[in-house]
Amino acid sequence: MGRSYSTDLRERVVAFVNAGHSRRQAARHFGVSDSFAVKLMKHWEETGSVEPFVQGRPPGSGRLVSCLGYLIERIGREPDITMPELAAVVKAECGVTAHPASLSKLLCRAGYTYKKTADGQRVHAR
Repeated sequence: MGRSYSTDLRERVVAFVNAGHSRRQAARHFGVSDSFAVKLMKHWEETGSVEPFVQGRPPGSGRLVSCLGYLIERIGREPDITMPELAAVVKAECGVTAHPASLSKLLCRAGYTYKKTADGQRVHAR
């Protein structure tokens, strides 16, 4: 996902258009796309703000968040369960289809990691 244009540039585009120039002239003048200038002006007219919208999904949302308590409880009962096995369990118990990598990311964010020591022994950390 790309980054938003700076607030300074956004303010200059709005000021340029408010000075009597067209949106497309502002786009050419500042080296941005016509679409950006048109959408920025529409956003400014509706909200009075040039701040960009928040990108991405809000933290703490998603399909697996509702299953997090169950996942932690299940890992507590069966610490050696693999991610593909856990994905199958989640589908059967919670009715949510999840990729093993998604489960791994969720559990890492919750503080669970899986590491091996130099002698090959497994260590689980929370």
